[in-house]
Amino acid sequence: MRAMILESPRQPLRLVDVPIPSLNAGQLLIRVHACAVCRTDLHIVDGELTHPKLPLILGHQIVGTVEGIAGDVHNFQIGQRVGVPWLGYTCNSCPYCLSRRENLCDRAQFTGYNLDGGYAEYTVADHRFSFPLDPSYSDLQVAPLLCGGLVGYRAYRMTGEAQKLGFYGFGSSAHILIQLARHQNRQVFAFTRSGDIAGQEFALQLGAVWAGDSDVLPPEPLDAAIIFAPVGKLVPAALRAVAKGGVVVCAGIHMSDIPSFPYSILWEERVLRSVANLTRQDGEEFLALAPQVPIHTEVNAFPLIQANEALDALRSGEIEGSAVLVVE
Repeated sequence: MRAMILESPRQPLRLVDVPIPSLNAGQLLIRVHACAVCRTDLHIVDGELTHPKLPLILGHQIVGTVEGIAGDVHNFQIGQRVGVPWLGYTCNSCPYCLSRRENLCDRAQFTGYNLDGGYAEYTVADHRFSFPLDPSYSDLQVAPLLCGGLVGYRAYRMTGEAQKLGFYGFGSSAHILIQLARHQNRQVFAFTRSGDIAGQEFALQLGAVWAGDSDVLPPEPLDAAIIFAPVGKLVPAALRAVAKGGVVVCAGIHMSDIPSFPYSILWEERVLRSVANLTRQDGEEFLALAPQVPIHTEVNAFPLIQANEALDALRSGEIEGSAVLVVE
């Protein structure tokens, strides 16, 4: 099969022919149709996430059909369409797994990081961490829901009943979650990198009540904010923007260093917290909710062999919505 391989951090991916992976008990062999490109992929390529399996096939927003099943698996059938997310394996025995916090599992493995992912014609996945997909979505449309949607949804739930939400960084996750927020009659205030007029217009088109640069205060205090951009200096900015008792959620797996800030902007019972990965419950809930809204994803399609170009476009901020690799 063809695969785009990362052989070393800070080097371009290389197109190679490799054997189709073999199956262990409980795994599915999946013919990949599409795989969305995530900012986490950039963190891996750029060496900011420092312990990937090498050589590595990136990609953890995988859509494909089941072509092989190993072991005693009854919840999937040959030919069924499935999605594979970032969380690829948990031990089911550590204190976190036993307390329904599998996203924090001590021995977790992650698709496209510890496990080969979807920048290839085939992949294998643990059937326990594979999701049936709603037929109303095309392969391209559903792929971004598998991380930008799922991890974004976990961050969104952490804002509780907040009615005025700030989204810092208006990329794949934000463009998905704003649709859920508007469906639930919440107001979204969008913050983009300085001078990103196109990004601000995109947010307004999707229903944001206000859009502006990330270094300015919104026109009114927020109940909560989600920081999607991996930029530590946004934490003090978001704390200043939320009202007393407000919540600031850091949604990324990696963030640059957070600068020191005065206690006064955290005081008055403001809360600062992070999101780590996702649980299967997050996936089941969100993938059932998305077609009810319905959530529509803005997709920029690239052929598999242009994975490096897709990563470069994401890095430079050229992507509105989500980049998706098409595997044919």
